[in-house]
Amino acid sequence: MTAHPSATMVDAHRQKLREAGFEVAELSPADIPDYVQLVSSAYRGEGSKQGWTTEADLLGGQRLDGPMAEEMLAEADSQILLARDGQGRAVASVYVREPDDGAAYLGVLAVSPLGQGKGVGSALIGLAEAWVTEHWSATAMRMSVINKRDELIAYYERRGYVRTGEVEPFPYGDERFGQPKVDDLEFVLLSKPLS
Repeated sequence: MTAHPSATMVDAHRQKLREAGFEVAELSPADIPDYVQLVSSAYRGEGSKQGWTTEADLLGGQRLDGPMAEEMLAEADSQILLARDGQGRAVASVYVREPDDGAAYLGVLAVSPLGQGKGVGSALIGLAEAWVTEHWSATAMRMSVINKRDELIAYYERRGYVRTGEVEPFPYGDERFGQPKVDDLEFVLLSKPLS
């Protein structure tokens, strides 16, 4: 019996991460405190400024809290993949949601500042793309990125994502998503075909 090609791709991506010293598993309720800390370290506060993915100059406050993470985990149409290093520390994560018209959604890609620059983010994107193809038969991946994050948009563009020309409003007034420091934030939508 031969393995399904997509399953082989998922296994290959997991193996690549394992060889780099990272184990990836689907998020469990016990992982939520580590997950919230990881996302915060990647995006908000002074600690996040050690890495290049910080949003601290654009947004204050929280990026994610325990109840929000619990809601995400409870969604029937999504999955969160969490990578831990050899010491068991949560170093990277990615959220994916089932396809709408064939396009799955990738969000909350977070890599700890201590783990950035080691290829774990790119490897996790590859795993997420293979995962949505295998589990949900996705034909494309979509994401939204804050318009002011030129370096991050360029990072995704180097990985095959293109701007769709669509934008979405930033949720001003909802402090669960942070406290904006500028008044012209919006989300740029990106997409990539999955073959």
